Amino acid sequence: MSKDVEMKEVELNELDEKQPMTGDGSAEKNGSVKVKVPEDSEVKFTGLSKEELMRVAGTAGWVRTRWLLLVLFWLGWVGMLAGAIVIIIQAPRCKPLPEMNWWNEGPLYQIRDVEAFAGDKGLAGVEEKLDQLNQLKVKGLILGPLHTVQVNEAPTLNLKSIDPSFGSVEDLDSLMERAHKKGMSIVLDLTPNYESDVNQWFGGFSNMAQSLKEAMEFWAAKGLDGVLLYSLDAVFPASPDQWAPLLATLEVEEVEGAKKRALIGVADGLTISDAAQLLNSTGMNLLLPELQPAASGQSWANVIQQLYSSHLQTSQGWCLSRPNVGHLASQVTPKLLRLYQLLLFTLPGTPVFNYGDEIGLEDQDTNITPAMVWDYEGPEDEKNTTAKELREELKSRRDWFRSLSDLRGKERSLAHGDYVALHNATASLAYVRVWDQSERFLTAVNWGSADAKLRLAHPELPAQASVRYSTDTERHAQGSSVDLDVLELGPGQALLLSYPFSA
Repeated sequence: MSKDVEMKEVELNELDEKQPMTGDGSAEKNGSVKVKVPEDSEVKFTGLSKEELMRVAGTAGWVRTRWLLLVLFWLGWVGMLAGAIVIIIQAPRCKPLPEMNWWNEGPLYQIRDVEAFAGDKGLAGVEEKLDQLNQLKVKGLILGPLHTVQVNEAPTLNLKSIDPSFGSVEDLDSLMERAHKKGMSIVLDLTPNYESDVNQWFGGFSNMAQSLKEAMEFWAAKGLDGVLLYSLDAVFPASPDQWAPLLATLEVEEVEGAKKRALIGVADGLTISDAAQLLNSTGMNLLLPELQPAASGQSWANVIQQLYSSHLQTSQGWCLSRPNVGHLASQVTPKLLRLYQLLLFTLPGTPVFNYGDEIGLEDQDTNITPAMVWDYEGPEDEKNTTAKELREELKSRRDWFRSLSDLRGKERSLAHGDYVALHNATASLAYVRVWDQSERFLTAVNWGSADAKLRLAHPELPAQASVRYSTDTERHAQGSSVDLDVLELGPGQALLLSYPFSA
């Protein structure tokens, strides 16, 4: 009996293991129950109703909170406004830019002998070379004289004509039109008796005033941008009343964007004091005083300082290559060519060059103007070593000239910055150009045959400056730093240094 009972319990246990509880409420063998939770059982928040929000918004706590946030917002806004005003007031103000005209924006390029510059094509040949001149950042071309006149024969003078050997009036019109499109201005040299050595004004200013006035009116109506006159020592002193009619012919209507015309004078034969007086009495737009490359550093410093201290630098120009003395390289030797180019490009005022000065063109005969060299830009002859070296040297000179011209046009300190003298000696000179918060540029030159030590002392000079340009890269490599307390220059060396503005 007991065995039967035990057997039944075993069978029941086995049956329980084989038949677990299903989802209809039966239990598993361990007594736990599986509960299936519906998948879509999330509770969604629908927010407060309008009535509930209105009840909450009107409570004292929320009212205080809103007022607090509003007050904090306005306090923050007023604080930021006050901070901005303080920053504007305390920040250093930018210095207003001076009035600049086209003759202040870059170098002027003088082509006295059109045939020597462009060959038999004359003015048409000059027009063909505008792209090359544009690469040099030239802002104005001074042409001629181109008018017809027989030496010392006043009745033959015609300032409104063009010598047929140079071209025609139509050629000049075409040249002016294309030059203007490239941003270059055209100036005519109207020195009356220009081929004479002693009587370039046919006896005086009063004899030529009316002819000049009529010619200037004629060419201004055709779009001419300026007039240049040499040998002003022959008409010095002249009263302002005599010059006023000439200046009036070059005036333009005072409208925005109107391009001004320039009266440019060359003051050869005058002392710097007389040149300054001439500039005051005539009201000329640009005056080129007489400069001697071989003069001492003290003489250079005196000329620069006298003009700079009494006149705007926008009325000052600097030129070393004159028709009566020849090209720049003939006066200073090719070795010093880069030195004087750097000097002219960094002085306060407008640099003026003769054609070919960019490549060091030399005068072989004082009575014959040299032909411009163009073939150095053509294909090189690898078999001719001498020709190859000459091409490379001419290209190097032109690239130096072009880089200095480009730098002057970009940097405010060089374009119209203040001039501060630092040093002058028998054969050396140093000065710095500064403008507001722009980068400063320091020029140091030694045209002597021995080393020079320049002791530069100025409260605003830093201890060191960076080399931007050097005529002796072995001594001072571009990008290197130099000490300014005692600056050592080799024979015939020029340096252009720069350093940042420091408050």
